[in-house]
Amino acid sequence: MRDAIDDEEGGTDGLRGRVGTFLFLSVFLFSWITLNPFVDLSGAVVLDQSARASSALNQLVSLALFACMLGYGLLHPMRRIILQPRVLLSLIFAWLGFVSIIVSAYPFQGIKGMVLAVIAVVNASIFLLLPRSERHFAKLLGIGCLIVLSVSYYGILFKPALSIHQASEALEQTNAGLWRGHFRHKNDAAVAMVVMALFGLFVMNVWSRLLGIVIVCLAFVFLVNTGGKTSTAMLPAVLVVAWIFEKVRILRLPIVIGGVALFNLFAIGSAVIRPLGDFVTELGIDATFTNRADVWRLAFTAIAEQPLTGYGIKGFWQTSQLVNGGGSVETWAVAAAHAHNSYLEVILMMGVPGLLLTLAWLFVMPLYHISRIEPASEHSHLTRLFIRIWLYVIFHACLESLFFEGANPLWFTFLIVIYGLLLQTSAALTPATEPKPQGNVAHA
Repeated sequence: MRDAIDDEEGGTDGLRGRVGTFLFLSVFLFSWITLNPFVDLSGAVVLDQSARASSALNQLVSLALFACMLGYGLLHPMRRIILQPRVLLSLIFAWLGFVSIIVSAYPFQGIKGMVLAVIAVVNASIFLLLPRSERHFAKLLGIGCLIVLSVSYYGILFKPALSIHQASEALEQTNAGLWRGHFRHKNDAAVAMVVMALFGLFVMNVWSRLLGIVIVCLAFVFLVNTGGKTSTAMLPAVLVVAWIFEKVRILRLPIVIGGVALFNLFAIGSAVIRPLGDFVTELGIDATFTNRADVWRLAFTAIAEQPLTGYGIKGFWQTSQLVNGGGSVETWAVAAAHAHNSYLEVILMMGVPGLLLTLAWLFVMPLYHISRIEPASEHSHLTRLFIRIWLYVIFHACLESLFFEGANPLWFTFLIVIYGLLLQTSAALTPATEPKPQGNVAHA
């Protein structure tokens, strides 16, 4: 994104800049730290999914930040970016609303999930309008990452019982000794550290080399201690894949479409196709993908019953109909919280039509925007950051559910990246010789 203010120090440090800085850090920290860090996992209360429900204070803060973000966005000269592409998003949320409210057996949960999903998209579409410039964006990211990492390491040093998995926990005692910081689970912490490391590389190249290196090192050390093997392997892998994606244009479509399809084929396919599962096992890979296979088989069975509409948001997993339906005798998967695969989860939420609309939004549109970025911006550090995170998430989504999860920080970051690629295209359409009015674009 081309800076609206060529030199950050030369810009007008007005009310909009101060409000933008405050909102940026508030939303970033609220997403990655939350109001309830360091959750105690030793009590039986963690077995009850309702215990994860947001508190009244959390809901109040969330709505207050949303109102501030929306007000800021509507007053911004680039307010047209909010909720783009509107036609596609209207189709997605209209279909999702129809399924979640009309078809679903749990419409109240569907409405709540819809509201959270819309709030996340609106906030993400405004988020990149908050910084004054690319350098300011890097500075705010660096500050935010250092705070998040400081909170996690503070927990390790001073609250180990609440930031390191213990053998006394109600679930997954085998994780004892693995770091989770202020997050609920070591896998959540691992994902966060991958994103922090990618942010750190950007900060290192745009704002402060020293602080960027500190962020990358702190994130990597923490990542290794989470024991998240998949995330640890994906960090260098995504750097390599993103480099190939950037340098070899002809391979972009095969990397994104073919790569995700192949990943899903080997992962999910091994759960339902016995010969493929045997082949994966012979390669030395756990064909169950840490017991996800049972969940995927159950998901396929449910999809076969309602392939066109799905079950709506929060309309399948953790419902009384599924948990108390007697299926626990056949498989433990009836107690799963989600499908452990974002693409399967979308089909469960809104059927095959919903998946096609979602892929058009999260795959086709970004590829289209990347193809339209001018050469001067195509290899910029900002574009590189967006592409790295985008690639990481679409592959990570093959093993975890995060699409349309309004409170998921990785989903929110992914949405920001989607809008970042769109803004990169918009910036490319601005003639270089055209005078840029101050404050017209945040850092686009």
